[in-house]
Amino acid sequence: MRMNQNIRRQTGKCKKASALFAFWLLGLFAFVSCADLPHDAQRVDALPSIFPDYVGVTIPVGIAPLNFTMASGDVDAMDVTVKGAKGGELHANGTEADFDVSDWHELLAQNKGSELTFTVCEKKDGSWKQYQDFTVTVSPYALDEWGLTYRRIAPGYEVYSHMGLYQRDLSCFDETAIIENTQAPGMCVNCHTSDRTNPDRFVFHVRGEHGATMIQRDGVREWLKAKNELLGGSMVYPYWHPSGKYCAFSTNQTRQGFHITSPHHPSTLPPSTLPPSTLHPQPSTLHPSPLNQNRIEVFDQSSDIFVYNVETRETLRDSLIMTKDWSENVPVFSPDGRSLYFMTCLQKEYPQDYKGEQYNLCRIDFDPATGKFGTQVDTLFNAVAQGKSLTWPRPSYDGRYILFTLQDYGYFSIWHEESDQWLLDLQTGEARAVEEINSPRADSYHNWNVNSHWIVFTSRRGDGLYSRLYLASVDETGHFSKPFLLPQRHPRDYYDRTLYSFNTPDFTARRVEFDARTAGQEILSDERVKTK
Repeated sequence: MRMNQNIRRQTGKCKKASALFAFWLLGLFAFVSCADLPHDAQRVDALPSIFPDYVGVTIPVGIAPLNFTMASGDVDAMDVTVKGAKGGELHANGTEADFDVSDWHELLAQNKGSELTFTVCEKKDGSWKQYQDFTVTVSPYALDEWGLTYRRIAPGYEVYSHMGLYQRDLSCFDETAIIENTQAPGMCVNCHTSDRTNPDRFVFHVRGEHGATMIQRDGVREWLKAKNELLGGSMVYPYWHPSGKYCAFSTNQTRQGFHITSPHHPSTLPPSTLPPSTLHPQPSTLHPSPLNQNRIEVFDQSSDIFVYNVETRETLRDSLIMTKDWSENVPVFSPDGRSLYFMTCLQKEYPQDYKGEQYNLCRIDFDPATGKFGTQVDTLFNAVAQGKSLTWPRPSYDGRYILFTLQDYGYFSIWHEESDQWLLDLQTGEARAVEEINSPRADSYHNWNVNSHWIVFTSRRGDGLYSRLYLASVDETGHFSKPFLLPQRHPRDYYDRTLYSFNTPDFTARRVEFDARTAGQEILSDERVKTK
């Protein structure tokens, strides 16, 4: 007879053999006398409805256990057995499926490239039901990174409240803060960006009274002056050159406005529920719903892009990417470092022409040896011709694809319900909507892992209000697996009680080492490095 996994978890913490044996006997007795195992279960011709929805997903070896509950939440007990096609078996019994981390990892390693079969039984009103089995595929593609980095932020428009940059060990459920704004009260910290998931080189931006752009290389930090008169704005949306010598930025004059009503569902969003706005944007007409409308619009009065030489502290600019009539935004380097991709939009009068803010994807040559740009700008994807706007381009590190988000207008996709993920094949020039990962809600910020077989992205598909993190695999043909929600030890409690949104996620090869306390003092000191 297999021991209940929750009992095993408790006995596994014992250090002495005698104590372990005694606890094992106690646990076995408790299991035999108290465990509520299925009996006379009625077979149900349907898959179980579970939260999170892990039915049919693909996962990497080493990922944290896919703990789950019944979606209804109204059950007396549940019983789950997991069997590997290549061998191995796990069992969980209680009010949720809570698997032992070590045993879970052993099962996944044993079944790499194969399948796990889940048998789920549910007890409700004193009777047991057994649902159809479902499978989870253990991918042959490794997830080479240690974990994720991301920002967690509470809903808000003007006050930053408690927020910060965090990192999560993907093999278990441990989350730690890289830096929180408690180190520098009232500040906004955002856009943590590493060099190809390398935690030894990363950058983030601080907004507020003590604004700055922080660059850390091999444990040495520099705090750059946030606003540069020559650039006309702050250094935001960074992306590293593969050499580590350069970092591309955009410089933006960002504003926000609020939709005051909806012509389709005026009763769902009364004007009194929104903060007042002096920008007076026009009401949204894009697929409003009671849960989440396009209630806010973020736009730029102007934006340009440039490259920063982190060794010489020089800003490298060019008239082709810093134009008067066009807004250039969100630059990213190609994996070989020879191209700079970016978004560009014909400048409009904002906020009245906010629906005319539509971006295309462009590229320009870049010479890493000299820091010089090419002599022409090429359009890679003409979103405007489709009546759409492109945002957040991210090239796969193998140089094959660019993953981007497409929406009706603007570039702040997290506020657009209609935003979807698209994939551009750089070998064929063809682009397609990635229907296998898209949802009716806002799907936005994404990044690749270093072997280009996994992505992480944000989505509001859960409740329409909070952005959560999802992972999906990518095969050799560019097909994506069904996304799965970032696992948590107790997923129902975590996602119901955590009133924070996740954004700008990325993979990290190792744990980020950062002295947050000293960094907070440095932020408040206002000692800044000026760029040339």
